[in-house]
Amino acid sequence: MGENQSLCTKFTFVAFSSLAELQPLLFVLFLLIYLFTVGGNFIIICLIWVTPSLHTPMYFFLVNLSFLEMCYISSVVPQMLVHLLVETKTISLAGCAAQMYIFTILGLTECCLLAAMAYDRFVAICYPLHYTLMMGPGVCLKLAAASWTTGMVVESVQTTWIFTLPFCGAGEIQHFFCDIMPVVKLACVDTSQNEIVLFAVSVLFIMSPCLLILCSYVRILVAILRIPSATGRCKAFSTCSSHILVVSLFYGTALFTYLQPKTSHTPETDKATALMYTVVTPALNPVIYTLRNKEVKEAFHRLTQRNTL
Repeated sequence: MGENQSLCTKFTFVAFSSLAELQPLLFVLFLLIYLFTVGGNFIIICLIWVTPSLHTPMYFFLVNLSFLEMCYISSVVPQMLVHLLVETKTISLAGCAAQMYIFTILGLTECCLLAAMAYDRFVAICYPLHYTLMMGPGVCLKLAAASWTTGMVVESVQTTWIFTLPFCGAGEIQHFFCDIMPVVKLACVDTSQNEIVLFAVSVLFIMSPCLLILCSYVRILVAILRIPSATGRCKAFSTCSSHILVVSLFYGTALFTYLQPKTSHTPETDKATALMYTVVTPALNPVIYTLRNKEVKEAFHRLTQRNTL
């Protein structure tokens, strides 16, 4: 460093500084989306909990996913809502680290959980006679535990490494939360090695579950095409359609964000894609799994009719 600089003890978010007049409108919009997301996923969890016919491996993983989505959006949006109402949009170094820990752990856990859900659909369609044996309660618990453990271990190490870097200067984050790349850019040392390792970790732990999902669906597609009746093919595909949509939404934004070259990162694209995977995608999951899932809709109708009576 050519001159001494004081180390940052807090960061300032400047993502919405150019939208001062729209901030009240954005507050209302994001608040409604947040309440809808948390409420929708909570309803899915309660519905599965009280409906014995939904106590299957597929819905066990859906409960995990819904709980994860509630935590995922809660790690970012409440703070963003507060910052839309106040003039000084700051966060302490420890608060920024805590937010990154939670956000990254949940993000990687979702990657692994979606792979576990793809494996469940693979077994259900390709090995239907052995499904109960191959996807017993113990197997489901191990897959879910492995997903959460992988997320916690990998991202705890990665985030700890990031916050061993010295941060100096104005401490202005060109974002609305403590995402990895905007924070790393504030380090006042050469971070090229860190960025290589971050890219390698992203490739390994984002692409590996993605490849497992692709392999599962290749086998599923082959099995579906072998079903003689069109009705049977449609029924088999319908059990996978919701998961395919969720995977496409999640991985589409994740791959675009974390696997593009550093030179392609701009504050505008980072903010746009971040809004997709932190706000929009969690909000769409309860819609996808209710409107496109016949069993969930029937269980919801039975429950509401019973309560009305």
